[in-house]
Amino acid sequence: MVSNMAGRRALKAVLIDLSGTLHVEETAVPGAQDALNRLREASVAVKFVTNTTKESRRKLLERLHRLNFDLQEEELFTSLSAARTLLERKRHRPLLLVEDSALEDFTGIETLEPNAVVIGLAADQFNYQTLNEAFRLVLDGAPLIAIHKARYYKRMDGLALGPGPFVAALEYATDCKAIVVGKPEKSFFAQALSNLGCNPDEAVMIGDDARDDVGGAQNAGMLGILVKTGKYRDGDETKIHPPPHLTCESFPEAVEHILKNML
Repeated sequence: MVSNMAGRRALKAVLIDLSGTLHVEETAVPGAQDALNRLREASVAVKFVTNTTKESRRKLLERLHRLNFDLQEEELFTSLSAARTLLERKRHRPLLLVEDSALEDFTGIETLEPNAVVIGLAADQFNYQTLNEAFRLVLDGAPLIAIHKARYYKRMDGLALGPGPFVAALEYATDCKAIVVGKPEKSFFAQALSNLGCNPDEAVMIGDDARDDVGGAQNAGMLGILVKTGKYRDGDETKIHPPPHLTCESFPEAVEHILKNML
């Protein structure tokens, strides 16, 4: 089902999710590299936007290069980048609940005597002692900053809990609302588009998460294309309103639609 494009401007930019859309861990979605190369030959800007917090921007880029994806560092916008921007602007000293492999993206940020809590996907840190430390800080007035609130994500061995359930637990215990910096926040998409020279109604987002990728993008004024790879489950397209502009089997099919119908 394709929604009406009447009244929209010509497409200038394509935002692309990574995990679950282009790859799952160390395995690329079949045909994704060639589809990306074809998209690059068109007259649109391309940007990669991800909520991945398991590893730093540098390590993520290395992973994608190992999988033979052609992208440059300046084309990559992560929720870790958005979190760092917020910390610097507010001059917070965070308790960082992120994996060690992501810590380098916070190099230079003061963390002694924390006055804020930042939580991403940190399986090794989601234990009672660390969560209780975060709980006490927030209870004493520290802001709770969620890099994102995804319910789950796709691994090679199946679906796995994301940071969202742990953020929700801290919200419940402290009776406060987390500040979310990644997808599906409008501010995240606005930052991603900021140096592409286009408005939201001139852009489309491709992703495997109906709520965070597609719903978030459409709430920000973009079109959203949902792919049935990664974390997608049957019926996900019915869980957001308005529904996705389009639902495709995979990233290559989404690119084919863009090249044939949106340029």
